[in-house]
Amino acid sequence: MEIIDLRHFGAAELRPLLTEEAQLWSERMSWDYHSSAEMILRYLDSKILPGYAAVDNGRTVGYSFFVYEGSKGVVGDMFVAAQTESGLGERLLNHVAETLQNSPGIHRIEAQLLLHDSGSTSTVFKRRGFRRFPRLFMSLPLRAGLTFEAPDLRSFTLRPWAEPDFQPGASVIMQAYAGHVDSEINDQYRSVAGSLRFLNNIVRFPGCGTFDPTSSFTVIHTASRAVVGMLLCSRVREDVGHVTQVCLLPEFRNQGLARALMAACLRSLLDRKFTELSLTVTEANYNAVQLYERLGFDTRRVFDAFVWEG
Repeated sequence: MEIIDLRHFGAAELRPLLTEEAQLWSERMSWDYHSSAEMILRYLDSKILPGYAAVDNGRTVGYSFFVYEGSKGVVGDMFVAAQTESGLGERLLNHVAETLQNSPGIHRIEAQLLLHDSGSTSTVFKRRGFRRFPRLFMSLPLRAGLTFEAPDLRSFTLRPWAEPDFQPGASVIMQAYAGHVDSEINDQYRSVAGSLRFLNNIVRFPGCGTFDPTSSFTVIHTASRAVVGMLLCSRVREDVGHVTQVCLLPEFRNQGLARALMAACLRSLLDRKFTELSLTVTEANYNAVQLYERLGFDTRRVFDAFVWEG
């Protein structure tokens, strides 16, 4: 088994592996991974995707890639084919983590491997000094006749997400996550500029599905006309939605706004015959987990987020 620089490979060599991976995304999370796979393959052909691939007797059986974002490295993915050498995934991740930790100017590394069960990749990250944060993948089947009670908004208005919401939305994200466990997992939440990059990635790029403006909403405080919260939703399969962000300014919590946002999103998806809605939430975010459970969401999988700061 050889571990080789990913930039020596082209799309044709990894396409069968990514096709197998796309099937697993569909089975485990009802996601259509093909658009993400095609984007990865384009980067491979351009020879600009850093990472490693495992080759066994001329066949590519595993890969892992990462990206640089200023002084931060982000582990993008890791996948190995079925019935391959035990521990191959950890070998690949060890190469990736070692490369990032020894890259000049890199002071932080983040990894969220949604496809892998909690604990299955933790050994290599723990050995290298990463902190681990268990996260939940939750889902709710959508069926005709499903109803959701929404509170009276009174002093607030819900409207669809709009282009002018980027800047005020970034400010809401930064304030909403100040001192929150999720700002430990994703450092973009710690500044307006970082939050703006996060929003751009969600809305303009297909990395986490295709943004669905029809089921994404902004909360406006009627008296001040200020943006005080939001819910963003993407389409991860033709009939499956995925909530990518729900947040409120701290002073407007506990007024039923999060439930109202979820209800509006669910109504929009039901009206268009969607069959499922999913989301991810950090296990330690107890209030959010309880809200989703009250709405009928079940935990489908538990996965890990890892963070290293050096």
